[in-house]
Amino acid sequence: MSGMPIPEFIRDLRRSVGHDLLWMPAVTAVVVDASSVLLVRRADNGRWAPITGILDPGEQPAVCAVREVLEETCVVARVQRLVAVNACEPVTHANGDRAQYLDLTFRCAYVSGEAAVGDDESLEVRWFALDDLPAMTAQLRTRVEQALPVDGEVLFTR
Repeated sequence: MSGMPIPEFIRDLRRSVGHDLLWMPAVTAVVVDASSVLLVRRADNGRWAPITGILDPGEQPAVCAVREVLEETCVVARVQRLVAVNACEPVTHANGDRAQYLDLTFRCAYVSGEAAVGDDESLEVRWFALDDLPAMTAQLRTRVEQALPVDGEVLFTR
């Protein structure tokens, strides 16, 4: 989630806590359509990734996943299932802010819209064949692979 625009509520909180470690709920939306997956090339590091974002206060996680997909890719998606829940390792962002994310990964189905860059978080948005995914971090590739089955048990790190 490094390098993403900072939500206003986090900016307000950071004025009080500075760069101290914050625990934040986040989502990963893996949008699938037939034999392809929607990915974004992130503006902060140039790498391909599924859609990610931080929940707004009081926001339901599945609602956040759909919102982030629309904001970042101009695509309307529908959540099909919760795929995995994972406490990520702490990270230090370029500005010195420390964060640790509780990621909820969702499999989402494409509903409508033409994939396009929707905000300044991405350089590019593209559909990729499931058997021809671009290079991405191992953690993000795992999230995509875990989300490919239409159904399955929610995966918890033990």
